[in-house]
Amino acid sequence: MRMISVKIRLVIQMKATETNNAVIIEGISDFSPEHTFMCGQCFRWEAEPDGSYTGIAFSKPVNISCSDGIAVIKNITLSEYENQWKHYLDLDTDYSKIKKAVSHDDSVRKAIDFGWGIRILNQEIFECLISFIISTQNAIPRIKKIVAALSQMYGEKKEFDNRVYYAFPTAEQLSDITEADLAPLRAGYRAAYIVDAVQKVKSGEVDICSLSSMSYQDAKNELMKIKGVGPKVADCVLLFSSGKKEAFPIDVWVKRTVQTLYLDNKATTKQIERFASEYFGAYAGVAQQYLFYYSRENNLGK
Repeated sequence: MRMISVKIRLVIQMKATETNNAVIIEGISDFSPEHTFMCGQCFRWEAEPDGSYTGIAFSKPVNISCSDGIAVIKNITLSEYENQWKHYLDLDTDYSKIKKAVSHDDSVRKAIDFGWGIRILNQEIFECLISFIISTQNAIPRIKKIVAALSQMYGEKKEFDNRVYYAFPTAEQLSDITEADLAPLRAGYRAAYIVDAVQKVKSGEVDICSLSSMSYQDAKNELMKIKGVGPKVADCVLLFSSGKKEAFPIDVWVKRTVQTLYLDNKATTKQIERFASEYFGAYAGVAQQYLFYYSRENNLGK
């Protein structure tokens, strides 16, 4: 009798339950709060002594931890998890599939192993846009300081775990701001860009609500109607808030990394864009985050 070997693939489904003003998600994979919140894609999260992270999104301060495939999100309901936070953390996306798709060489595999828990957040588009305008030629600690100050000046006050937080202001809340109003932020020339972005979003001249339904290039062109929004800032907004995982933001770290690992030190931004699109395809932006996080944390090519 011939023996037939049958391979059974075990698929672990995520299960979310609500208890004591928190949601517990079991069966989670490819997620580390540290990797996700510290890889440079967002600016409202801070590490706690116990290794968890506290931040604010959707006008809601929360605390997130994850260990041994179980994540805990404090201060939300199951309904809020299903309607907002599950998408925010990109938990419906199979990152094991993405990792396989972009693992073309030892360099990217090493970067993936290092930042294995990165997930691309689906942030609120207006907040992401203003935050990355502020990020122009700026260091992360200063970006976080300016974003926090802007939120405190114009955002809604929230309390959680005996602390005060401020939601990021909406375009409506910023609709009448001037450069002079933003002077306390010490944002420099970026203040003019913020004012221009608010005005164009409010007037509908720039339709940020339709970015996810546009083609990648059309969405990028739409964002670049805003003063101070170039290819890098536009790609950040598209990758981190509009579901465009093919977007490949190129800053000094990414440029240096691609030049060091794949091309040469004379490679231009256009050449790097073309390389990323051809080499990593639809998941170029996810590969970018693994490479960026690895190179920044390890001073690659510096």
